[in-house]
Amino acid sequence: MRISIVCVGKIKEKFYAQAVDEYCKRLGRYCRLEIVEVADEKTKENASDNEVRIVKECEGERILKNIQDGSYVAALAIEGDMPDSLELSRKLERLGTGGVSHITFVIGGSLGLSEAVCKRADWLLSFSRMTFPHQLMRVILLEQVYRAYRIMRNEPYHK
Repeated sequence: MRISIVCVGKIKEKFYAQAVDEYCKRLGRYCRLEIVEVADEKTKENASDNEVRIVKECEGERILKNIQDGSYVAALAIEGDMPDSLELSRKLERLGTGGVSHITFVIGGSLGLSEAVCKRADWLLSFSRMTFPHQLMRVILLEQVYRAYRIMRNEPYHK
């Protein structure tokens, strides 16, 4: 299985970067992983609804350019499905056995995802109704994908 994570912005904090590196290393046993960072748009404080829409559209265009044709797209969105770890594992396993060879997870910018990205997504996925820093969300996503693979293989870790 090939897994891509397309995300807006760069990791700035060293401790987040270390955690991302650790999970990338761990996931190397289970899948081919790539992380694609696209530039974020600067947003002024108290941006109007139209300015927010424009920022999301610009970031969305960058995201969409980095989603390969034929990839199954799981976009992280607060309004998405909230599976538990076992359900996420089963979903990834079903996708793989069903012929999906490439999954792309999308983490949007601080304002969320554009409508176009949400429409392109095959699945809207939420880890919580709470808001998390985007750098931390990358770590959480990687940890949950790692956990999913451990569960699939009945390897100890997930309890």
